[in-house]
Amino acid sequence: MQKENNLAKLGFGAMRLPLTNENNPSSIDMNEFTQMVDYYLSQGFNYFDTSYAYHNEKSENALKEALVERYPRQSYRIADKIPTWLLTKEEDNDRLVNVMLDRLSIDYFDVLLIHNINESSIKNAKKAKSFEYIEKVKKEGKAIKVGISFHDKAQLLEEILEEYSHILDIVQLQLNYLDWEDYRVQSQKCYDLCEKYDIEVTVMEPIKGGTLVNIADSVRQQFIQYDKSKSLASWALRFAASHKNVSIVLSGMNNLDEIKENCETFTNSEKLSQEDYNFLMDMADEIRKTVSISCSYCGYCVKECPMNIPIPDFFNLYNSDKIYSLNANYALYSATASSNNPASSCIKCEKCMENCTQHLNISELLENVANHFER
Repeated sequence: MQKENNLAKLGFGAMRLPLTNENNPSSIDMNEFTQMVDYYLSQGFNYFDTSYAYHNEKSENALKEALVERYPRQSYRIADKIPTWLLTKEEDNDRLVNVMLDRLSIDYFDVLLIHNINESSIKNAKKAKSFEYIEKVKKEGKAIKVGISFHDKAQLLEEILEEYSHILDIVQLQLNYLDWEDYRVQSQKCYDLCEKYDIEVTVMEPIKGGTLVNIADSVRQQFIQYDKSKSLASWALRFAASHKNVSIVLSGMNNLDEIKENCETFTNSEKLSQEDYNFLMDMADEIRKTVSISCSYCGYCVKECPMNIPIPDFFNLYNSDKIYSLNANYALYSATASSNNPASSCIKCEKCMENCTQHLNISELLENVANHFER
């Protein structure tokens, strides 16, 4: 945690874009998004991260409209991801990649990742020979760098790196100060493996889906007392960016103000000191005492749910109400449940849990949510 070096670069995550209808992930607000792209580029940043799946498969099209059709190709970098859950055979890799290139209207990726690698999805990737495929497309010039986005424990990552580190340039990791020593996510252990194998790291969920800015007042006051000049978001981003092998820190920004604040952080801030690092470890302990469900709100569970329960929305409301109990939280729960399905409709099939990046017992937690809001 040295101060003399610059921070890693800020990446624009196209997973939580502004919407014209908050209940429809496909309704991307292109006017707002275009302004955000313009400002981000004007500040000297150029890395955009998307996926086949984001925004109900509309994120790539939105990037095409706001970025690709308006700026020269050499002025930006695009990272995209092959969806492991759609892989059934070797030919699927090329089919999906061609769809991704077409949606973006580009002829190569700056970074191509195999998406959401975990204990379950690695079987699909190996069956479809996706690791061999990304090695091939790199040689062909369809991708400049290749890698994986990883959502599991360190033991699996070490097995993957032992077998495929000669292929992988990048591992995209969930890395934030709350998960750094977490026994489920194991951010530090996974990061240390990337250093061991000399693999570049791009960071996802540096603010843990907003958890690290939506904290209890008691914890917020401790941040203010330590250094009132820095925002909660900047603390989280600087933690992620202060590690040697981290090259990009992605932030899923959904309005122009967030873009401006994050660009400011990466333009004028320094890496953490050892004192700062120790403070954040203490704050992580304090936050764990107040956050009931350690959800990153990625949404991967929802696409597996046969009951179409909006799991992240309910977990977010539950966490919020545990910190600030408000009638509005109950009203919003009722409205969300009536237009979707309530938490009590869970049939405990546990399909969602196979794709949970936080390894949560979702079925059990939905019972807690139902007991809290539906009583």
